[in-house]
Amino acid sequence: MLDSCVSGALKMPLTDAGHDVIWSGDWTNDPGDEEILARAHAEQRVLITLDKDFGELAIVRGIPHSGIVRLAGIRLAAQADAIKRVLELYGDQLPEAAVVTVEPGRVRVRGASADSDKDRY
Repeated sequence: MLDSCVSGALKMPLTDAGHDVIWSGDWTNDPGDEEILARAHAEQRVLITLDKDFGELAIVRGIPHSGIVRLAGIRLAAQADAIKRVLELYGDQLPEAAVVTVEPGRVRVRGASADSDKDRY
């Protein structure tokens, strides 16, 4: 599930790569972060976002989720490839409630099996 703050233009390249993608920007109204996270979890979808608030909801408040990928400082032209690569490398950890933060040259994984930092993705 792509959060509304993520460009809807990412839907097509991710769908073309074989992912079942919905974009919350297509909804009639924005139900707020908690509802977006709950809906993604109910549908067993990984949430892709630019918003760090979802990590707080998941880690600090303990709200259940099916994985969160946060893109931080990744330019739009590189976001689809970054998402595809992260799903390929960390996809098995995401349903275990992992939160993956992707920054240029660095990936941080929290939750799931163990916390780790990776230099490259």
